[in-house]
Amino acid sequence: MNNRAEDPTLWNDPARAQKLMRERTALEKAVNGYRGLERDLDDAVTLIELGEMEGDEPTVLEGETALRKLKDIGQKREVEALLSGEADGFDTYVEINAGAGGTESQDWAEMLLRMYMRWAEKRGYKVSLLEQSSGEVAGIKSATIEIKGENAYGWLKTESGVHRLVRISPYDSNARRHTSFASAWVYPVIDDSIDIQVNESDCRIDTYRASGAGGQHVNTTDSAVRITHVPSGIVVSCQQERSQHKNRATAWGMLRARMYEAELKRREQKANAEAAAKTEIGWGHQLRSYVLQPYQMVKDVRTGVESGNPDAVLDGAIDPFIEAALAQRIKGGGPQGVEDLE
Repeated sequence: MNNRAEDPTLWNDPARAQKLMRERTALEKAVNGYRGLERDLDDAVTLIELGEMEGDEPTVLEGETALRKLKDIGQKREVEALLSGEADGFDTYVEINAGAGGTESQDWAEMLLRMYMRWAEKRGYKVSLLEQSSGEVAGIKSATIEIKGENAYGWLKTESGVHRLVRISPYDSNARRHTSFASAWVYPVIDDSIDIQVNESDCRIDTYRASGAGGQHVNTTDSAVRITHVPSGIVVSCQQERSQHKNRATAWGMLRARMYEAELKRREQKANAEAAAKTEIGWGHQLRSYVLQPYQMVKDVRTGVESGNPDAVLDGAIDPFIEAALAQRIKGGGPQGVEDLE
């Protein structure tokens, strides 16, 4: 690969060159990471051996602590090794939609959006809000964010599906328990090296006035753009920029990304959690349940992974769920039929 990267004719084809350089950078990081683990492992073992020889218990304990840390790092490296898909290294879009249920589901959709934004921020990723449709009372009807960072799509690709919330409603004067649904749809940001053809004649383009939280107008002109791909029913929107031209260009990129993601799914022949976002947002399609009352528990329907700290999960601590879903996906496992939480 180094020989190809040093070929003076490489940049005659910029798209091919960019793809090769991304692959080389990823390989170099992986190799250097494993070499670093080997060195640290040798150092920890040597430290323990020296401590045992000299009867120095604190030194032995120091070495054992280092080994435990290396075990955690090694497990994370093992999960990272699962991110070898064609688009795993790309940035990603995350689209959130509220299910039926009015204000309850719209509030839940906003909580779900915040969860993914907090997850990305904690990893040092850059997050941009591309489109948001606010609820009449609270929350959001829909929103789309772009997350930029290494392996962003690879990490989040198993998060597509319906998320279920059970809680005492803050909007119910009788303090009754409510169940709400919202969906997440994850698809990769693609560059010019990915050839996806979309016929404009198959699309309907609408412009509208962008609005922010609380219904406040961001623009004074109809600069927001919505594109509907009629044959597939895919709809994308962008209102990030004040310029309609820029929003239109971004929306076309999002549509190409959705078409590419659909092709990846067809290749993989997997229609489990990812397909759930295209079906009814309600009972029978949930990917994960978040129970806040009468007890506190988050449980993944596919893997059975649980957390007794919903507050932390909703603040972005979703790595255990992601890692388990990635491992299951690589092994070819499907939904496990875990009993729903009430």
